[in-house]
Amino acid sequence: MRRVPIRVLGVLLAVLALALGAACGREGSPSGAAPVAGVPVAQNVQVPGSPTFAAMQQRGRIVIGVKNDQPGLGIQDPTTGQYTGFDIEIGRMIAAGLGFGPEQIEYKVVPSAAREDAISRGDVDMYVGTYTINDSRKQRVSFAGPYFVAGQDLLVRADDQSITGPQTLQGKRVCSVTGSTPIQRVRDQNLTTNVVEFQNYSQCVDALRGGQVDAVTTDNAILAGYAAQAPDQLRVVGQTFSSEPYGVGLPLNDAALRNKVNDLIQQAENDGTWQRLYNETLGRSGTQASPPPIQRY
Repeated sequence: MRRVPIRVLGVLLAVLALALGAACGREGSPSGAAPVAGVPVAQNVQVPGSPTFAAMQQRGRIVIGVKNDQPGLGIQDPTTGQYTGFDIEIGRMIAAGLGFGPEQIEYKVVPSAAREDAISRGDVDMYVGTYTINDSRKQRVSFAGPYFVAGQDLLVRADDQSITGPQTLQGKRVCSVTGSTPIQRVRDQNLTTNVVEFQNYSQCVDALRGGQVDAVTTDNAILAGYAAQAPDQLRVVGQTFSSEPYGVGLPLNDAALRNKVNDLIQQAENDGTWQRLYNETLGRSGTQASPPPIQRY
């Protein structure tokens, strides 16, 4: 049996360490995309009175809950593991403002139905992933923002002209994600009794392409990303029927962190960073947007 030289063994161990780091979803590993230029990492940051920030500092990294199947907003490349999208960039911007560099970001994919639990248990420090601010959710978590306002719409097959808006959904098979605001609205407004639920929007889109459902409903920003990927097969109806303010989900009683994150979002809106991040991500789908006013509480 040949002995492995110590120098070669060291290289092999280094490669193994990198591979293990990638599996954790750390930003600095091959699983993370490069940070957007122009968002410097703040130094000597303090957030007095924030237990969440204190926990981040103690562990030396920030854990951000995200989505990984929403083109233009939050998606993970299956080959490289890299995360990209507007929500991802908002999370990176906030992390930098809190003093955490790209190598100190850990992403954790959390489905819609589990967001409040993940934040409440401390599984994530914050959640940035098409998370609509509403009074019901404010009973369990708090929100900074909004950093974007979307509207509920419908994604249909490109050759289907029978669905022109929410009023034409009766008898149609409509798909959305378990625990989401859009699926609850479909039920509350009795738009159709034939509702199909999945854990991820990508599963709904696959079902739409396969003819198992007639429409996918969620925020227009999410749907635009899917339509842009397959314009010959899918189209967005273009009749929004809600207002969906996206916020950064935070622990319920951490007002100090909420105020700090609001300040960081406001700064990004004022200095043009917000617009640049949008234009480089979600804006590539052809949709235009400007930053909404922050609702502090």
